[in-house]
Amino acid sequence: MRSHVRIAAVAGLGLSLTVAATGLAQRAATPPATSPGAASDTTTRIVAAAQALVATLDDAGRAKVQFPFEGPQKTRWSNFPSGIFHREGLRLGDLTPAQRTAVNTLLSTALSRDGYRKVTEIMRGDEVLRAGGGGPRGGPPAGGPPAGGPPGGGPPAGGPPGGGPPAGSPPGGASPAGGGGRGRGGPGGGGVVFGQDEYYLAFLGTPSTTAPWMLQFGGHHLAINLTLAGSQASMAPSLPAAQPASYTFEGRTVRPLDNENDKAFALINALDDTQRKEAILGSRVADLVLGPGQDGRTIQPEGIRASSLSEAQQSMLVDLVREWAGIQNDAFAGPRMAEIRTNLPQTYFAWSGPTTNGSAAYFRVQGPTLLIEYAPQGGGVDHIHTIYRDPTNDYGAKFTRK
Repeated sequence: MRSHVRIAAVAGLGLSLTVAATGLAQRAATPPATSPGAASDTTTRIVAAAQALVATLDDAGRAKVQFPFEGPQKTRWSNFPSGIFHREGLRLGDLTPAQRTAVNTLLSTALSRDGYRKVTEIMRGDEVLRAGGGGPRGGPPAGGPPAGGPPGGGPPAGGPPGGGPPAGSPPGGASPAGGGGRGRGGPGGGGVVFGQDEYYLAFLGTPSTTAPWMLQFGGHHLAINLTLAGSQASMAPSLPAAQPASYTFEGRTVRPLDNENDKAFALINALDDTQRKEAILGSRVADLVLGPGQDGRTIQPEGIRASSLSEAQQSMLVDLVREWAGIQNDAFAGPRMAEIRTNLPQTYFAWSGPTTNGSAAYFRVQGPTLLIEYAPQGGGVDHIHTIYRDPTNDYGAKFTRK
């Protein structure tokens, strides 16, 4: 179902005014993405933007944004909205216009042009939900699972080896002490709250050009976990999702995850009958298998191996993967995509559901250092969950181990 709720430009982060300008500036100013020097320079710019934000905060604000690098905050992320999941950090709705501008500058520096666009459109979609009074009538709570499904985009019944979170538990493990798994509610407390104000920023570790630290930003249907250490970076795990998946803003149709959807359908329909039979799973998958709360778990690769694809089909698969790996700044996305290409022969593409674009279908891309899932919710196409992981480098495990 398409949402045609029309909303005025929201002050929010002032994001819609600067996407094009900041993105073009980033591409023009960034050296070749495969250069370690380019990555280090990018980290320096991100640290400078983080420090500029901190300089606008009072003592209370600095205490809210800063967390230890190792601690429960690292895995405190979810697709759920405020009121169902408890987040900590700097809440955008509590910031001054100047502080929001500083957050905007930080995000546009840390992300690629397209990644920044995607994040702002996901957040603006949540503003559509707020203006429209919440999720679809008669459907599950926005951000929640299909009726009868597990919470937090966890695995279907009988999910991955090791099992999923207990029924009724919040994603990301046990509730924070005193939080009860619930967050900021409405005027009376306890209610589910949507909108651009309900996104949170946190720094895990002190922003540094050399030592490991993490930039964490998220809210309903969004979790960005960018771990940095000098020229090295990992944006895994991250969760870009969307509800509504299509809406009208300033007279144009916006689909935050349009490329993810359309490129995947183009790929499945580019396969011949034999390849398609190999790619399509024998059982239905209705939700993320390795979503929030599933850190450290693995599943067996399924589907068609990229080595069985033609060169043109392999290019389509790589282009699809870039929609996730390319959310981070180009200087980090370049080396990441090179790694993915190196492992392409051992990468699998799996599909569950109809193959006609506009239908609700699950797909997965899985390789030695990659896991991507795309899962429409509730049998429709207007509520999408996705996950991006690196089983070898979630939270920067490769370069942060002591």
